[in-house]
Amino acid sequence: MPFNLSKKYPHLLELGHLNEYQRKTSLRGVFERDIEDNPNFKFQSKPIRPIKKEGQAPMETLLNHLTTREKKDAKGKPTRARVFEMDRSQRLHWIRYHIEEQQTRNIDIFSYEDRIRGRGDVIRTYIFDQDEEYVIILEPQRSKLDYYLLTAYYLNEPGGKKQILKKRKNKLEEVY
Repeated sequence: MPFNLSKKYPHLLELGHLNEYQRKTSLRGVFERDIEDNPNFKFQSKPIRPIKKEGQAPMETLLNHLTTREKKDAKGKPTRARVFEMDRSQRLHWIRYHIEEQQTRNIDIFSYEDRIRGRGDVIRTYIFDQDEEYVIILEPQRSKLDYYLLTAYYLNEPGGKKQILKKRKNKLEEVY
């Protein structure tokens, strides 16, 4: 499992041969190194914080969002449950690489005003790796001095890339 700590972008973490306990331990190690215990985890000099969710530790909520996806019912509607997703998890170490802007070629950073049910229009900042079809979503805090890291995922869902390209086409003039 420590071998995953040596993985660098664009290589994927090796998780397929691990049992659930080993997989969680390996992902936790990468998460702690890159995000939780990283005092310099900042995007464009602004600190990044996990979202706060009632009844859960913020870092646990964040790790959960970065390694799982919403489970869907038989009709394809999202449920409240989340299930492990290999594609997200294998790319967990890519987040730090993109946040630190170690590469700018074919990386598009833009803000877009999303319509969020129950919250109205919310500005979100997207880091879109066009070559690897990977997206990181940040939400500026009200103060505009910090970001919340909402999620990051591989564009493997039908229509996912089309949706990001549409948002990029209709992006705001400045990055928030």
